Amino acid sequence: MDIRPAGTAPTLLRHYQSIFGKCFPEAAHLNEDYLAWLYASNPAGPVIGLDAWDGDRLAAHYACIPVSAVIDGQSCRVMLSLNTATDPDYQGQGLFTKLAEGTYAAGSAAGMAGIYGVANANSTPGFLRKLGFNLIRPLDAKIGLGTLLPDAAASALEEVQFRRNWDLPSLQWRCNNPLRGYHLARAGSAGMIALAPTGKPFLSAFAQLPETVEGAAVGAGGWGARLHLGLVPSALGKSKGRWCELPNRLRSSPLNLIYRPLDTRIKPPAADAVLFSVLDFDAF
Repeated sequence: MDIRPAGTAPTLLRHYQSIFGKCFPEAAHLNEDYLAWLYASNPAGPVIGLDAWDGDRLAAHYACIPVSAVIDGQSCRVMLSLNTATDPDYQGQGLFTKLAEGTYAAGSAAGMAGIYGVANANSTPGFLRKLGFNLIRPLDAKIGLGTLLPDAAASALEEVQFRRNWDLPSLQWRCNNPLRGYHLARAGSAGMIALAPTGKPFLSAFAQLPETVEGAAVGAGGWGARLHLGLVPSALGKSKGRWCELPNRLRSSPLNLIYRPLDTRIKPPAADAVLFSVLDFDAF
């Protein structure tokens, strides 16, 4: 088996689309255009990952993307763990673990402080047992109106141990997801909100940034219910809107935030010290 770095060439993207189609027939969004946006256009840098090849056949693929985060008050480069697939003919050979560990070694060599990801109930145990991730906590799933962060949230950010660090290029890139684009709106003195269609009538995916990103194009906030998947530290204060937990029977699968440090000087964040939303991973 030949192990090679993942890449962004059109021929590679077509191979990735093909293996995703074999492994996840329902995930039609994992196509060449989407992968070009995700792997090649990210202003923080191209995909970091590994591929396993059996001759000219792609046997397995694992990919992370670099992003900027603030961890314990320090601006750091970290990786977001995203796509993994092993061709059914090659499963059971330990390829995923081999590719993942090699990817993390490459990330460490590139100065990445850690890796985070969102795993469902089926994949979480493997990340914890085999790959040394820490379970931070399950994501909240709430439906509501208004905003989640109070006006004073920005002044309490020193209490947050982990959050994404969005600048204008990265935010513009994220909002231009070819599958479901986000639009931005002001939230008064409580920063900005981002909304995207969920595919459900009158329901938008919702995220809130505690600070306004200078230069970002903002519009009207729109109307209808909002879906929050993420985490808000209690130290930031009570929400301004009206929100209720989504019943478990309406959730497709519990989602867990997981984290593995690569720089041993930076510890995993505490469960109630993470500010996290759908913008920060790839749910929408």
